[in-house]
Amino acid sequence: MNIKNHYSILFVLVFFIFGFLLINHSTWRQGLQVSYVQIAGQSIKVNLALTPQAQQKGLSARQDLAEDEGMLFVFDYSNIYPFWMKDMNFPIDIVWIGEDLKVVYIKKDAEPSSYPAAFTPTEDAKYVLEVVSGFSDKNNLKVGDSVTLDIGK
Repeated sequence: MNIKNHYSILFVLVFFIFGFLLINHSTWRQGLQVSYVQIAGQSIKVNLALTPQAQQKGLSARQDLAEDEGMLFVFDYSNIYPFWMKDMNFPIDIVWIGEDLKVVYIKKDAEPSSYPAAFTPTEDAKYVLEVVSGFSDKNNLKVGDSVTLDIGK
């Protein structure tokens, strides 16, 4: 094999490796990575919503949610983030979490029929957790409770 063929093979190999890394990074940024949130003594398996596109879609494509599942919205900075129930198929509890990993606001039993109304916290949050409706009451979750995130960042 001559040197030109070696460079061609190397180019193709580098191209595929770069493409693989780019696709995997893009998938992670879309919120498809599974992580865990420890809250109210429970471990919740969450999909991450990291991009504006993933955050706008949220759980709207889902038909249901198990008691140990949820979605964690991770924002770049703390702010007042209103949430709505557009295109949702089931009720949820929405939990706003501050930078200090304390619960700052809870909207229990947010119903799909509430759209276009938005639920707005009273304090800044950096994270928002969506879980099955009734989770907050069942696990006695309250404002001020601590949260542990394992989001692989």
